Amino acid sequence: MSQRPLRSHGQLRQSQVLTTFGPGAMVDLPNHAVIVGGLEHWEGVSDQVFEERLVAKLQDILKLTNLKLNAPPIDLQDPNAPKTGITGWQFPEWFVAQFEVPWGDVFRSRPLLNRLALVDGRYLDRDRKKRPVVPVRFVQACVNGHISDLDWHDFVHRGRSSCKRQLWMDERGTSGDLADIFARCECGQSRSLAEAAEIDKRPLGYCKGLRPWLGAASHEKCGGDQGTPEINRLLVRSASNAYFPQVLSVISIPDREGQLQKAVDPVWEDFLQYAETIDDIRKERKKAKVFGALEGLSDEEVFREIQRRRLGAGPSRKGIKQAEIEMLMASADEIGSDRPEGDFYARRIRLPTPRTGLLTSIDRIVLVHRLREVIAQLGFTRFEAEMPDIEGELSLNVRRASLALEVSWLPAVENRGEGFFISIDAHALDEWSKRKPVSDRGLELFLAFKEWEKKNSGSGLDFPGLKYIFLHSLSHLLITAVSLECGYAAASIRERIYAGEAGYGILLYTGTPDAEGTLGGLVDAGKHVEQHLTNSIELGRLCSNDPVCAQHKPNNPQEERFLVGAACHGCLLIAEPSCERRNEFLDRALVVPTVEAFGAEFFPEGES
Repeated sequence: MSQRPLRSHGQLRQSQVLTTFGPGAMVDLPNHAVIVGGLEHWEGVSDQVFEERLVAKLQDILKLTNLKLNAPPIDLQDPNAPKTGITGWQFPEWFVAQFEVPWGDVFRSRPLLNRLALVDGRYLDRDRKKRPVVPVRFVQACVNGHISDLDWHDFVHRGRSSCKRQLWMDERGTSGDLADIFARCECGQSRSLAEAAEIDKRPLGYCKGLRPWLGAASHEKCGGDQGTPEINRLLVRSASNAYFPQVLSVISIPDREGQLQKAVDPVWEDFLQYAETIDDIRKERKKAKVFGALEGLSDEEVFREIQRRRLGAGPSRKGIKQAEIEMLMASADEIGSDRPEGDFYARRIRLPTPRTGLLTSIDRIVLVHRLREVIAQLGFTRFEAEMPDIEGELSLNVRRASLALEVSWLPAVENRGEGFFISIDAHALDEWSKRKPVSDRGLELFLAFKEWEKKNSGSGLDFPGLKYIFLHSLSHLLITAVSLECGYAAASIRERIYAGEAGYGILLYTGTPDAEGTLGGLVDAGKHVEQHLTNSIELGRLCSNDPVCAQHKPNNPQEERFLVGAACHGCLLIAEPSCERRNEFLDRALVVPTVEAFGAEFFPEGES
């Protein structure tokens, strides 16, 4: 491994460090290929980020106490300021020389060599000339996140020889396909890289638990104290499955439970501690002091707080999304404080009475003028991404690679933005879900999910239900429609789907580390939700890939698109940064009528 660099070799945005290039990620810098160092190797960590709800969740997941969130280090322009930055350890340590030699009918043959054979760590000395080298594209890793260089000599000789002669990388075609790439030894032995990808044959052996991002000598027992080590898999450094950051995010929304406790405190001793039923609370509300203290709170909420106090229970640990939607669904016309330095401010729009057209299915509309989103990284995975469930919660049993030898803090960033929230009427959703065509479509999607589950055993993923799939599909159509007029690109708008006991709704929002996320375009779009819903429905009725898209069978084993129904890049699929589920669990047929006419749509023909 190389020594710590004396000066910066490249720069990244703070948000990129969390979402793409965190500890354990492989990065190609202008003159080096490195693996980003763990948290112990970060110097000059920036300001602390405060978000109690997020910290509490992270402490539960990681079984830690006194956890802190810190922003990644920033580049200080002052030459006299203390050194800041993130160490990148040189990785991989095998290189391919940038010159070719003729070899039979091989298209291109180049020397494959270790770092120790280089001059100045960057060149191959051949024929008294310095030949440049580039890092080899291939490394090996396991599903626990461990990673290392291939033992190229052992691979080429299939573990049957101790030969250490010069190795070559032969390309027998121009496609870049693994079947056209061979590692060859001057002794005559050669082996295709396609064989390295045959996991069932264990061509790369078992993982040794190496963790080069935590230091040159860092390793752990792969598989735990009792388990069998995982099989090494071939990994292309630049492939999309080389690194999946595991992040958790919350909206810094005022805590409904905290507000409730604060409201009950001044009237508890004299008025509410003796209330036995909800009717008792209604009687107490007639008193001026109680009426003023409990304004904006429902009788049911107050009664739950009274029962909690009687039982002596501590504050409940609510789910990430549950706390958010409870506030968004609160009866108050305003939530938060309209201050420039504030974290959250939302205002409810009064719907017309009587509601007509598409608004008959809308329960409420909330304009979020100001919001703060805090995102923290707590680990990463390779080969398979581990995502939060539909409630925003992370599994406690995932194979999560650690960001540090001893975790005492985690990297986090905060984004400022705006958006709007729409709630779908729960009664309307219940009535829709009871219709036979809807339940039939739901069964079809569920059986397809079971087929996916067979191929992805141990994923821990649960079927989210029809209501979630409907809301998710509608959200994607809304993002496309809104982006045409709001001033933000579709890739800049993000979604948050709520489908639980507290309510059903969609929050579309945007957020950036600076003021560009608060320009007012989404708030203005929220004032014209009915028009945007109309445009969304029109967009969804006919896809450019129909009838193929509408006729897609989710359980078709040839296509292997088990997690989507009528959905493709022509209609529902959007930029992955915008989607909370990686463009999975989508079906246009649940939202609008399609050419296949399933009859399962929530918005029937002519309603728009």
